[in-house]
Amino acid sequence: MKLLDSISNKIVRMVDRYLPDPFVFALLMTLVTFVLGLVVTDAGPVKMLVAWGDGLSMLLAFIAQMALMILFAYALSRLEPIPTLLNKIAGLPSKPWVAYSSATFFTGIVSLINWPLGLILGSLYARALGIAAQEKGLRLHYPLLGAAAFGGFVVWHMGYSASAPLFVATDGNAMQVQLGGLIPVTETIFAGWNMLVAVVTLCMVAFTACVLHPKDQSKILECDQSAYQVDAKSAVEAGEVIRPADRLERSRGPIFAVGSLAMAYVVHWFVTKGLVLDLNIVNWTFLALGLLLARSGVQYAEAFYSGARAAAPTMLQYPLYGGIMGMMLGSGIIAAIAPAVTRIATENTLPVVAFLFGGLVNFFIPSGGAQWAVQGPAFIEAANELGTDMSLIVMGVAYGDQWTNIIHPFTAIVVVILTGIKARKIIAYTAVMWLVTAFPLGFGLYLASVLG
Repeated sequence: MKLLDSISNKIVRMVDRYLPDPFVFALLMTLVTFVLGLVVTDAGPVKMLVAWGDGLSMLLAFIAQMALMILFAYALSRLEPIPTLLNKIAGLPSKPWVAYSSATFFTGIVSLINWPLGLILGSLYARALGIAAQEKGLRLHYPLLGAAAFGGFVVWHMGYSASAPLFVATDGNAMQVQLGGLIPVTETIFAGWNMLVAVVTLCMVAFTACVLHPKDQSKILECDQSAYQVDAKSAVEAGEVIRPADRLERSRGPIFAVGSLAMAYVVHWFVTKGLVLDLNIVNWTFLALGLLLARSGVQYAEAFYSGARAAAPTMLQYPLYGGIMGMMLGSGIIAAIAPAVTRIATENTLPVVAFLFGGLVNFFIPSGGAQWAVQGPAFIEAANELGTDMSLIVMGVAYGDQWTNIIHPFTAIVVVILTGIKARKIIAYTAVMWLVTAFPLGFGLYLASVLG
């Protein structure tokens, strides 16, 4: 315990001092990739420039999907009964370790269902926990509470909205021939070993958060009392009914009817296609739920619009990461490095190598689907040569992506906005969780390969 405290204190001080703003971090990663391309490949400055410029628009479709997912999830989080449930649950913990653990498991479980909803609801729950604890005299370190919630996000790529597993399960995907066909989600996110690893990983995060609780009471920073207001009536809803249109705007009929259509489509999808998931059907599922829960079209529209700040960083930074992806593809950086990395692997260790390499690549391309597109081909080729199970390669890359997400400034943006905690204060603690979770994720992959 003392060793962990000593290490964590050093990490906290280092991260707090040196970690830049998320957008500045994206700018720095762009420059690092540009220089890396010049050093490890034969691409010249002009080729790198063109690759970067072409890459800026490479992720436009993906950006739209991700932005909509954040907005649909954000809108859903503001509609009753979601806020009321959050407040009731937040009032239950009576001890610090229960509060930190519940923040981790709450975010983790919701993230397994939908990753933006996990970040959003997890952040709101952490804030509700901080306020509820202060009101009843339970002293919680608010930055650590935010980190405990954010740490639970480390399992998102093992669940319902996992990018890489959904990609390889989608008919017509770009790697279908190389993979030898589709890989169903029953072999990836719904595999028993994957679910077990998710549970163990969340337990490790919760334990670490509890251990990191400041022993010195003077170092505890509590949440302020400015509660996050949700579900307030809009000006349109509160105003006087004068026009026929006013009554229509406040009516639940139109939005409930369209929500029913959307939910009917989702049900039809699963009835006719089975458990086939992709990013679009995840979006339409949460759109349907939001429409059904809203009191009126105006209420839902305003809840949706209020999420613009949470989605804006995606719109700003993802083109830059698209440019980074363009440079990595155009210059052949991954193609130059990956073969050397895979040569050190065996049949059973290749998934672990994919996990570690995926964690590194995620700093440059914080997108599970895009990362799979860049890293996948080299590891698929190695898997074919070594006889490694393809589903483990997919999950190895997915594990690496989610692993370093909890120390990536880009991923922390939503948590920062909704909790009011600075990114460096959160990542100072999740950096310790990042080190701890390397064991269950890496060892879980290895055991699955050996015993599979």
